[in-house]
Amino acid sequence: MKRRHIVGLVVIVAFIAYSFIAFQSSLTPYVSFAQAKSSTGAVQVRGVLANEKITVTENGKTIMFLLRDEAGEEVPVIYQGTKPEGLSQATSIVAVGKFQNGQFTAEKLLIKCPSKYQGSVKPS
Repeated sequence: MKRRHIVGLVVIVAFIAYSFIAFQSSLTPYVSFAQAKSSTGAVQVRGVLANEKITVTENGKTIMFLLRDEAGEEVPVIYQGTKPEGLSQATSIVAVGKFQNGQFTAEKLLIKCPSKYQGSVKPS
C-alpha cells in the first residue's frame, strides 16, 4: 500500500473511534435516584413533584423543589435557570444532571404538562 493510503486509513479509523466515544459520552440514561448517587456522569431521573413547594431565589435564577422518582425516593433538586412554564402543574418531570452533596443538581429540566396535550373541545 502507498503511504497516502495508510495515512488516509489511519485518519478514517481515528475519526470513527472519536465519533463512537463522543456518542457514548453524550448518552444520558434514565435511572433512579439510588443509581444516580453512584453514577459519576450525567443521568436523567424521571419523577413527579413530591409536594407543591417550589422555591425560587430572589433573582429568579435558582429553583429548588422535591422530586419523587419512580421508585418512590424523594430528593431535593436544584436547577440554575429560569423557572420552566407549567412546572407546578407537570404530570412528569425529567431532571438531567448529577447527584451531589445529598441533592440532585439539574443542568436541564424537561416538563410534561397536561395542558400542552389537551385539545380544545368544540361544542356540537
